[in-house]
Amino acid sequence: MAFFTLTLWVDHGSRMHTNYQFEFCPMCGGKCKSLNLKEHEPTRLVCSECDFIFYLDPKLVACAIVESEGKIVLLKRDIEPQKGKWVMPGGYVDRGEVVEAAALRETEEECGLQIRLKNLLGVYSYPGQLEVVIVYVAEVTSGSLMVGDETQAARLFEIEGIPWEELAFESTQDALRDYSKRGENI
Repeated sequence: MAFFTLTLWVDHGSRMHTNYQFEFCPMCGGKCKSLNLKEHEPTRLVCSECDFIFYLDPKLVACAIVESEGKIVLLKRDIEPQKGKWVMPGGYVDRGEVVEAAALRETEEECGLQIRLKNLLGVYSYPGQLEVVIVYVAEVTSGSLMVGDETQAARLFEIEGIPWEELAFESTQDALRDYSKRGENI
């Protein structure tokens, strides 16, 4: 049985999980070392026993800007990072899960709404951050807006009433800015 150690640093500022440090190989349990295998590529973790290469991939996040009653849904986070700040519904894509299905699932879990995805708004990634955020535009098909277990509040906002100074995460700000510029919304 293979064992590995995970050390996780969490930045409670604008980022989510920012650095994973693995020490042991998930295949054989040997000690991993950081090596530069190819020029112009980041260093890779390589097992000193079995030579397994441990690629540290980004985390995928699926979100939806949900349109309802001529407004959009925003949620006030009740968890760190960015507790007390507003976001669009969304969360991590599970391994093997279709990205669109994750956006549907996360929206229902976080605010009780079933949605239909209308289109892809954009893909957002930033230097030094592990998350790649995929944002869809969606409309409500059923359900009632509610507060989920990770939210303090769930509200409908007019585009002009978006609380820009109280938004969590650069991707939330960028996606809402892009959405408000498109002209096809609401």
